Parts: sequence; C-alpha cells; structure tokens
Amino acid sequence: MGDYVVKVEEGRGGSEGKASAGPVYRCIYAKDGLMDIPHHLDSPWNFFSESVKKNPNNQMLGRRQIKDGKAGAYTWLTYQQVYDSTLKIGSAIRRRGVNPGDKCGIYGANSPEWIISMEACIAQSITYVPLYDTLGSNAVEFIINHAEVSIAFVQESKLQPVSDEQKKTAEEVGVACFSWEEFALLGDLDENLPPKKKTDTCTIMYTSGTTGEPKGVVLSSTAFMAAVLSIDQLLLETDKVGTEEDVYFSFLPLAHIFDQIMETYCIYCGSSIGFWQGDIRFLIEDLLVLKPTIFCGVPRVYDRIYTGIMDKISASGALRKSLFQIAYNYKLRNLEKGLRQDEASPFFDRLVFDKIKQGFGGRVRLMLSGAAPLPKHIEEFLRVTCCCVLSQGYGLTESCSGCFTSIANVFPMMGTVGVPMTTIEARLESVPEMGYDALSSVPRGEICLRGSTLFSGYHKRPDLTAEVVVDGWFHTGDVGEWQPNGALKVIDRKKNIFKLSQGEYVAVESIESVYSRCPLITSIWVYGNSFESFLVAVVVPEKKALEEWAANNQEKGDFQSLCSNIKARKYILDELNSTAKTHNLRGFEMLRGVHLEPVPFGIDRDLVTPTFKLKRPQLLKYYKECIDQLYSEAKGTKA
Repeated sequence: MGDYVVKVEEGRGGSEGKASAGPVYRCIYAKDGLMDIPHHLDSPWNFFSESVKKNPNNQMLGRRQIKDGKAGAYTWLTYQQVYDSTLKIGSAIRRRGVNPGDKCGIYGANSPEWIISMEACIAQSITYVPLYDTLGSNAVEFIINHAEVSIAFVQESKLQPVSDEQKKTAEEVGVACFSWEEFALLGDLDENLPPKKKTDTCTIMYTSGTTGEPKGVVLSSTAFMAAVLSIDQLLLETDKVGTEEDVYFSFLPLAHIFDQIMETYCIYCGSSIGFWQGDIRFLIEDLLVLKPTIFCGVPRVYDRIYTGIMDKISASGALRKSLFQIAYNYKLRNLEKGLRQDEASPFFDRLVFDKIKQGFGGRVRLMLSGAAPLPKHIEEFLRVTCCCVLSQGYGLTESCSGCFTSIANVFPMMGTVGVPMTTIEARLESVPEMGYDALSSVPRGEICLRGSTLFSGYHKRPDLTAEVVVDGWFHTGDVGEWQPNGALKVIDRKKNIFKLSQGEYVAVESIESVYSRCPLITSIWVYGNSFESFLVAVVVPEKKALEEWAANNQEKGDFQSLCSNIKARKYILDELNSTAKTHNLRGFEMLRGVHLEPVPFGIDRDLVTPTFKLKRPQLLKYYKECIDQLYSEAKGTKA
C-alpha cells in the first residue's frame, strides 16, 4: 500500500460478534514507532513559557483597534506582555479559591483574552472548559453543571455590561462578578506555579452529538502536546515548520479543538496570532489587513471564497476568462505530472494567479482545511490558484484534532484526507450490514484509531466511552476507503442506516448527498423507517429557482405560499427523482413525497448541529405531522 504508510499488523477475520478488520497502518514518518513526547515536557505550559524566553519581544496576539466605529491597523501584545497578564490572571483565579484540577469555563469569541484565560488555566493546572452557545440554549447551563465549572471568563456581549445592582444580586446567590481589568488586579506576577504531570486533564471539550446531550471529551496534556508536536514533525519532514516569522489568522472558533491546536502550535513556534473582528462581513478585510502566512479554514469558508472568485472571473470578460482557463489547465497538468506547487507554473502564478493570492493578503504559504470533506472541485481550484501548499485533514475532538492529513505537494492525495498523523495508528473494520469489507481488494470499513492523541474518555459517561472504545480502538463512526497510494478517503457515516419494511438497507447520508446536487434545493432531510417500504423528504427549496418556475408557469404567490402549492411540490419531487436517476440510485431510494419548507433548518430550532449536520431525532419530532401526512398521501394515491 503506497509510499506513505507502513503496515504494522495484519488484518483479522471476523469471529462471533466481531466484525473482521483490515491491517493496521502507520505513517511512513512513524514507521519505527509513534512519535514520543520529549522527556522535559510536562504540559502545554512548556510551549508558551519557552517561547517567551526565546522571543519576549515578538508580537504574539493582535487585534484591530476600533476608532470612530472604523477598524484600523492591528495592535499587538508581545510574548512577554501576554506572559505577565497570564500570570496575573492565573494567580487571581487561585486567590478566588480555585485549585489545580478544578474546572474553569471560557465563553466568548476568539480574542487575546480567550488565549490568556486558557494559558492561565494551563499555568495553574486547572482544567479549562470551552462554552459555546451554538450547542443550543440549555447547553451552556448543562455543561457548567455537568463539568462542575467553578469560575468562568465570559465575553461581555454574551451578558451585556453588568451593573452594580446586578453584581449585588449575584453576590447574594454566591456569584462574584469582575471586569477583566478588576480581576487582573487581584493577581500578581507570582512565577511559583503548581507541578504538572503529563497525565493531567488539560481540557474537557463538549461536542454536539447528533443525538442526546453534549458529551464532554476529556483530553490529557499528553494528547494535547502530541497533537501540537505531530504538526511540527510532519511540516519538518514535508514542507517547512512554523517560525517566529509566521502570522496566523484566528477566526475558526477557539471553542473547537482544530483552532486551539493550531494556535497552540503557533505559540510553540513563537509566531503571531491576529484575531478577526468577529463579523463575517469584515472577514476578508481583516485578512487583507493582517496578511497572514498560515490560514486554516473549513469547507463552508473555502466554498464562499471559491464562489466569490468564480463570479469575478465570469464577470471579467471573454479574454480574461479564456486566459484564466488556459493558465488553470496548464498548471493543473503540471501538478498532475508531479511538479511541486511552486514549480508547476511560475509564469502563470505571476501573470494570472497572483491576484487570487492577494485575495488572502498575499503572504499565505500554508492553507489547511478540516472539519468536513472539502469538495474535490474546490480543493483542485485552491491547489491550482492559491500559490501555496494546501493540505486537507480529518480529525475529531476525540482524536484531539487532526488524525489524518494529506502530505504537502503530493498531488495524487487530492480528494482524500491523506495518511495517519505520526501519533496515530489506523485500521478499517468491516460493516457487513452496509456491504463494507475491510479485507477486500478495495478495503472499506469503519475508521478505527489508536495512539497518543486519543481522548481519555467521555466525562462521567463510562457507558458512552465503552460504546466507542473497544480493545483500545476508538471507533469513529465514519466509513473510509484506503486508496492504492496509502491515503484514506472518507466515504460515508456508519450511524445513519435504517432498514425499510421490505428489508432493504438505506444509507441515508449518501442518498441525501445525491439529492443535494439538484440545483432547485438548498437542503434536504430524507426519512424512512422499518414499517414503511419507501422514502419521503422535507426539502428547503432554492428561493430564486422556485420563483422562476412560478413566473414561467403563471403560478401566483410569495415564496411561502409557493411552498404549499401542490404543483410546485410535484415539480420539485420530479426534479429530485430525475437527479436520483442520473446518479443511479435504486428504486427504493427514490422519493415518493416531499414537503417544501420555506425556512432553512436552523440551530435556533435545534434541527442541525453547529457544523450543520442534521439532527435526525429532532427533525422527526419537529416534522412528525408532515411525515405522517406524506405517507398517507402517497399510499392514498396508490390505493
């Protein structure tokens, strides 16, 4: 298998109650053993304190100054200034009676204060617990109680400014409130910090399950440090490591593991971190002012950027458009031949693609994508036009961020999530009920992980931990396929399978992704169960497309009333099923009824997770009447 992984254990056949499993693989750079954490490191505090010694006057955390409602240049705190603030805040936490091993909440948008709060907790061996409201309205309260959070740093906009009266009321129930400045005054520059152990819990991160309550993922200092050091090791082997010259753009939420690990890596390297203003309308402007060298995004962000660039190109006139196409195809061919990104077409990079590079500020050398699969056409576009290394990864909170990554400048890894990181071993386990066989010539199965960045378990939920960690292997619930070159492709989810009454298995997410290609809709939830023999769906139509259809067919009414128009429903149902036929869906995977929903599935109604994955049990509860109606209508026409 490929040039980038080594087999370290053979596969095994299935036995009673156990599915068969494929061989165990490691990354080529860890062929003699998984990466070890150097002896002298006890906690991520070592990363920060050593960087302060090396680069005390380096710019560390920056934000744009707002004057008369306008954002100006970035102003910076140096490593030494941040270190002093961190000591003060840390000693203030201790003086409020919070001790090593206790829990501290952090609740707010990305900011210098977020990082200082996090480092203050790490300094004092206190476990920090990120809080975020996209988990749903009761989630913050649930997490504070479940994790037994005894102190929390909260951004003012989450509360509004606290008046003296409110402070008094709070004190009567035993809660003291301080402004950031007041709180810092309670502390001093005491460098006498509690001892640290690699096995200490660094953070408990709650993730939104697609079912039930948020789960607290317990991450040790070992897992956290291993995740940071493995990024360094891979960049050292394949590209170039982070340095104090690098600038990182902080906008992905720090409440999630991906950005926390990346920012901690920057701190380890002595790099600078510039924060966005927190408003999506000014994201690109912040980017242009900061001019970062490292950019981490998620597919939704890259999709917006791609669409923006494509719109500009199609509006630029025939000549420019054909020049772009010539340049694109020429560079793509060279990348396919195996040339490095910077050697594939220096001429067109200068002439055509430099404008696109300038759209990211002009200095990005490393672009990373995670959190969900990046559509292949967007990944190809970025690799060709952005004039920098692009690497797509795969990870979970439970694996302390990235556990797979594509290798810099290896073009055939496109469309995959690459190879295991140097801290992880991976294997596939067969999923017979979905027809996935980990031992076949094209190995497919559930992705299972083992290694030093794995979580220690779900907080206070040994039952849930035992469901996913079996014999030391963490079962991700994602289905992967090994490529001949050793890279992994994520192809499916294991969880969302159900049986129809005639015994056919339906893997609903892959069906939804086919229907999503129909240009008339913006989102779709497909439903079926084992008492019915066919599928129905709730669909959010594309407003413009539906209004155009109405105009062409003399149908009256606004978007909302068109959604309940019986002809409109038939039109969209027929179009969806013709998309299904084009993509070879089987008869029982076709839809027999749709309900048109004018309002997008939202977090506010608890129908999707913060990363826009459908919450199926909640959707069923919300649309129960529609679903019953669809089934009785479809059967009525059949009777």
